[in-house]
Amino acid sequence: MIRSELAEKSLELSWQQRLSTASWFGWSMALASTFASSIVTPLVRGAVVGGMDPISLLLMRLLIATLLLVGTMAVLEPARLKIDRRGLWLVTVIGLIAGIEICCFFWSLAFVDASMTAMIKSTQPLVVLLMLGMGGERLTRSHWLRLALAMGGVYLLIGGPGGHVAPFGLWLLSISLILYALQLVLTQWWLQTYNTRTVTFYVTMIMTLVIIVWWWVQGAEWHAPDVQGWVVIGILAVVSTFLARLALYAAIRRVGSGQIALLWPLQTLAIIVLSVLFLDERMTAIQWLGGGFILVSALLAIERVEATFGRIIARGRY
Repeated sequence: MIRSELAEKSLELSWQQRLSTASWFGWSMALASTFASSIVTPLVRGAVVGGMDPISLLLMRLLIATLLLVGTMAVLEPARLKIDRRGLWLVTVIGLIAGIEICCFFWSLAFVDASMTAMIKSTQPLVVLLMLGMGGERLTRSHWLRLALAMGGVYLLIGGPGGHVAPFGLWLLSISLILYALQLVLTQWWLQTYNTRTVTFYVTMIMTLVIIVWWWVQGAEWHAPDVQGWVVIGILAVVSTFLARLALYAAIRRVGSGQIALLWPLQTLAIIVLSVLFLDERMTAIQWLGGGFILVSALLAIERVEATFGRIIARGRY
């Protein structure tokens, strides 16, 4: 009897240790992905304002990242290149969503400053909550209060005194917000049982195909980058795509997309700091106030996102 209890306690302790290790690794990957992704907005904004075509930049970024992924996996883990039919359909849907989202985001940077883009994108937790609400989760009065706070912040940031933002850029950003939230939610619901590197490769490959089609529809014009442009492309491809996506999917698998929402305000702060330091961007006091409302709303929404995903897990939705 005593031996049995000791064995159970030992097993429970071992399981808790494994969970703790997985959690620490997941958070490390989430932080790595956050900081790798935070350099995208200021880098792309600087390149686009400097005259580089955003779709050409995006196309080369993802082509290089896809080649890196397939080369790495072919050498180290060729078996991971295989995926079952169900998984292929799922990653195709998510890849299509991700491809359209990233095209809209890159295109929006031709119209909207990087720091303002970061503020608007920080409403992402609220968009996730709205999607969960459409999926059957109950939306409380507090949630609508957070949403109103965020919308008030967006108004001060872009439409209030001192706000000068192109409407088309805002439409592109809105589409990007919705599609990125959908990508996160579907990845957690559908792809938990699939290998992180396999998911990363197939989603990135589908994204690249979407961008090739987008580029072709726009006339297939090639704008050759200069040396500085190739340096930007290399950083975006290796650090902010190849490494960042591996880290993101590893983090989602271990700590969940609800937990990753905790880091969105941190990414927003990093983008704003980089934009002010390197792009010499400035905002009015009213715009900073609006941005503050948005960040407060996002922080309040994070707890709700985390709790909602916890209930979904408990119900065994995936």
